[in-house]
Amino acid sequence: MTQERGIKTQACVDEGVDALVQSCARMAHAVECIDRVPLRRREGGFTQLLGAIVSQQISVAAADGIWKKLEAAGFTNPVNILAASEEELRGAGLSRQKVKYARALAEADIEYDLLPEMPSDEVVKTLTRVSGIGTWTAEIYAMFSLGRADVFPAGDLALQESARLLYRLEARPKEKEMRLMAQAWAPWRAVAARILWAYYAYDKQREGIR
Repeated sequence: MTQERGIKTQACVDEGVDALVQSCARMAHAVECIDRVPLRRREGGFTQLLGAIVSQQISVAAADGIWKKLEAAGFTNPVNILAASEEELRGAGLSRQKVKYARALAEADIEYDLLPEMPSDEVVKTLTRVSGIGTWTAEIYAMFSLGRADVFPAGDLALQESARLLYRLEARPKEKEMRLMAQAWAPWRAVAARILWAYYAYDKQREGIR
């Protein structure tokens, strides 16, 4: 198996930024507008996947608020989630649907230690077998927790809106269009995503990703 390019340090991000700036004038413009493109590496495991589930289809501010409630209640590990009632979990901010997803994740037999050795497409296939983990959630995990350099969560609305703004498109590109667009940014698609999120924050004055 060919080893996938990884992002471990800020220097890796900077290398990707340099490559994208040289190959795309619009990416160069985005980088001129923003501060340093952030590393955004995270720990792996259950907690990170739960955090991604919490963040699904809500604003960053709302997700942060719910996560603080879950932490305060001790509902960020599988044992406590399975022991809690639906009312308790909903009282901590989870919707009825996300309660189901959190429990499904807690019950899943994911071998987290093996994920770093898998190709990114296999990581996505493995994680999306769990109810509540879609392609976006799996790709976010691969990007931030596994440090994959060429993964791009094309279904992300903030990325789509940022691409519309940066590339002066008439309409926000859909997921399929974003995947086609992102091919031009290989093998640094995860760095392109970081640039687009940072550009979104610059233009909208609010974060597009936790």
